[in-house]
Amino acid sequence: MSYENYRPTRASLLPEVVKNLLILNVIMFLATLVLERQGLNLTDILGLHYFEGSKFRIYQFVTYLFMHGSWGHIIFNMIALWMFGSALENVWGPKKFLTYYILTGLGAGLAHYLLVYFELQPAIVYFNEYISNPGLAKLEELINSDAFKNFQSREMIDHYNNFTSDFNKLNATNPAKALEMSVEYIKIFKEDAFNAPVAIGASGAVFGLLLGFGMLFPNNIIYIYFALPIKAKYFVIIYGLIELFSGIAQVPGDNVAHFAHIGGLLTGIIIILFWRQKDRERRNDYFN
Repeated sequence: MSYENYRPTRASLLPEVVKNLLILNVIMFLATLVLERQGLNLTDILGLHYFEGSKFRIYQFVTYLFMHGSWGHIIFNMIALWMFGSALENVWGPKKFLTYYILTGLGAGLAHYLLVYFELQPAIVYFNEYISNPGLAKLEELINSDAFKNFQSREMIDHYNNFTSDFNKLNATNPAKALEMSVEYIKIFKEDAFNAPVAIGASGAVFGLLLGFGMLFPNNIIYIYFALPIKAKYFVIIYGLIELFSGIAQVPGDNVAHFAHIGGLLTGIIIILFWRQKDRERRNDYFN
């Protein structure tokens, strides 16, 4: 289905929902920066956390969409929200557009959740086995395992360095006490792994918007870096394949939630195909 099949409900460079989403995202980002200086971490409260962690709240499936980690992160997402979102809201209207935006964001969060679940489970097995039956050899094996290395934030690394220093000193004089300390450390590490933010940012919903733009306006030209022209349908396909490859490759140091992006794309496809089917059924009912 192409652009010619649609008649925009209204033509606006900055339609109402897109405008309010832009404002809300910018306000939340600035509030995060300001409150962080006051000792309040909004990302810790509103970012999406793993469901087994003590910091998880159900509302985070929505609030995580309005949290961003850097200027580059929010600027890229807001430009994309304006570029693709404005066209879609002009076609669908505010209610349908907002529904699509939130649902693709939810789909993105759930897709990333699935990845994190499969990443965390081997780690949890390691942690629980060590807690129930600690030992020096097991501790070394755990610390050198991917299960341990994959969930280290800067704060967790500092904590580990302090633990190692204290453990080595205590182990020289009281090995049994040192093992007890190691068990407490692994318990804390496990809790920290559960409570690290799983995802923040509007990227998943933005990829849903990109997918929607590609399906509604497949032959429109997108300029990559404002210079390289490519049709929207090819851009979506290529970008989707890049995200899939990047997600599978899991390059060390890559903190991008690629499967959240893929989740946004897939959710967008499902929603638009569902809406098209409903439209066909309504047309058939009308003419029958």
